[in-house]
Amino acid sequence: MTITIIQERLKSYNSLSKQEELSALKEIYQEIALAGLARSDFFKLAAFQGGTALRIVHQLKRFSEDLDFILLKPSDSFQWQSYLKAIEIEFNSFGVNLEIKERADAKGAIKTAFLKEDSFAKILELTYDRLPSDEQKITIKLEIDTKPPGASNFENAFLSYPYPFSILIQDFPSLFASKCHALLCRKYEKGRDWFDFLWYLSRRTPINYLLLKNALYQAGPYKEQEIPYSKEWLCKELEKKVSDVDWKSAKRDVENFLRSEERKFVENWSKEFFQKQIEKIELVVS
Repeated sequence: MTITIIQERLKSYNSLSKQEELSALKEIYQEIALAGLARSDFFKLAAFQGGTALRIVHQLKRFSEDLDFILLKPSDSFQWQSYLKAIEIEFNSFGVNLEIKERADAKGAIKTAFLKEDSFAKILELTYDRLPSDEQKITIKLEIDTKPPGASNFENAFLSYPYPFSILIQDFPSLFASKCHALLCRKYEKGRDWFDFLWYLSRRTPINYLLLKNALYQAGPYKEQEIPYSKEWLCKELEKKVSDVDWKSAKRDVENFLRSEERKFVENWSKEFFQKQIEKIELVVS
């Protein structure tokens, strides 16, 4: 394998801007990192989740930043070290050298590591010249929840780049439950969360209610509260969130992760628009 495989993949995106080209390259690096993890025993003890999982496995129409995972069983002893080595070897096989760092002082259930690469403009032929003022380093954060809430369900997913391999991923209802937990509990707003929410609704995705219940009970503003979980309760809580969102800011957030032709789909975002969308949850959630 050589850097040519990355070069050809990058050209296939037909990026229309400097930002799109950088996002495409970051996505390619994410796929290579997943391939490195798949070569190890990582997916025997962990599963892929989050927005990047939707993008890479299910072709969500937006780019993503981080690689998020959960352990299949809670463990206090998980360490990234051996898996980061597998990722490093994978990148080296393409002629790419990474700076890899595990957050040694990480406390709590989330264990974090970072992949950084700053030579892409030198080793690849880019469509758009990068100025000194442009971002010169690709950074990918890896996070794994070592004490995940119970009741997730999983399935195998098959990827074809940089070569055919399989990984373990949360199934759709569990992914949607995790997204609802983020919408209700995240301390800051991300327009990307609401973009994903609409995507789930468009697919008539059911929610894994037991997982959502466990997640809400475990962490966040609903922690250890006895809540009458129901579709009606969820809709009401989401409507509260919708009323508080700065939709101009939310649109700016998600636009940075959309290709030019996709940005029209967020032009009409507003409180009223999402209130109407939440009504659909009654019809599609089971």
